[in-house]
Amino acid sequence: MTARARGALPTRTGAISVRGALLASCVLTLGGCATLGLEHPPTARQPLPTVEKPPASSQAAPGNDKAVLTEAQARSALLTETDLGAPWTATHGAATWRDGMLKATTDAGACQPLLDALYADTLLGAPARVAVGLDDPDTGAQLRYQIAARRPADVDATLTWLGTMPVDCARFTAKTETGLVEDVRVNAAPLPEVGDKRQGLRVSVATTTEDDQDLLLTLDVAAVRVGQDAFALTNGGLGDVPNDATQAAVQIGALRLADVRKQGRVQV
Repeated sequence: MTARARGALPTRTGAISVRGALLASCVLTLGGCATLGLEHPPTARQPLPTVEKPPASSQAAPGNDKAVLTEAQARSALLTETDLGAPWTATHGAATWRDGMLKATTDAGACQPLLDALYADTLLGAPARVAVGLDDPDTGAQLRYQIAARRPADVDATLTWLGTMPVDCARFTAKTETGLVEDVRVNAAPLPEVGDKRQGLRVSVATTTEDDQDLLLTLDVAAVRVGQDAFALTNGGLGDVPNDATQAAVQIGALRLADVRKQGRVQV
């Protein structure tokens, strides 16, 4: 394993900068952040409004290009390292734990699709419209963010399925290609009240290597539909991954998608 994905994680130093970057982003690009409620605990209901929906008569029909973000719009809606602030940087490639721990099989049939989606980064189906990866070198965490290219009804069906995972796959055993036996646990996780529909999970994968090294992979999982658009993200690393970046990414992602869509309607 590389130094980035091994051993105990150092104390996180970027929490303040994440919060500061989010506030700055709101002030400069999204018009105010009093409603973000960043001082509330993660379980607090965030007073952000549901994204405005166009009247039914003006909604684009399936297949109408106006219902789909342009390539430029989709890319402009992606998160950047500036959004999350230091120490987040552009990714240097997939974390070693992705192949080492997420590429696994289980006899719990209902849970295999979740493992496959986490490993392949296809929580909202493949392929993603656009995607980006960010690394936190202080903790070894990696955040992967993608904007989906799926119909709202299909996204809602996936969100409903994800919502069943804390019950159907609350705890199960999996096995990696190298023979490691893993104890996998799935819990529901609160997300900021943004968008029209959302689902959050916290997935933990525990195992012991052949040389008796205990490993714990923790993944924050979030998927959100914002009107006709949707995004998904995973924020994972070895150890207890701080949740602040996940909360900030969800809020910024939803607000930015809504803003990009609104600007597109104005320009038409």
